[in-house]
Amino acid sequence: MTPQHVADWVNTHPLSAEHVDCATAVMLKILDGKCKMKSDEKIVMSLLYEQVKDRPGKLLGDDIHALISSAKHPLDDAMRDHIYEKRVLAETRISRPVMKAFKAMIRQQGLFVPLHTEEHV
Repeated sequence: MTPQHVADWVNTHPLSAEHVDCATAVMLKILDGKCKMKSDEKIVMSLLYEQVKDRPGKLLGDDIHALISSAKHPLDDAMRDHIYEKRVLAETRISRPVMKAFKAMIRQQGLFVPLHTEEHV
């Protein structure tokens, strides 16, 4: 999976402001260590976030993007806790149906397809 593949996918699959919020919330979850996606899917989601981080979200703003930008690995406990708190707040603002629809859309529209086809080549 390359950054170019994700960039091409984003260019052919226009994302709404709600989708940007969802990608941002997933990035927070990756950073706080609570994301249960496969490691290769986390990489793809991180690349997706990099593609959309400068786009306006509907609910999440520049403060969240600045927090993500300032998060350096490895995270110390205080930063991880702060990101966790912001992620929980973000997830309460984004409805569960919106997040579920986003996750279904990116899977259905093939964002992860090359992961599986490349593994079996």
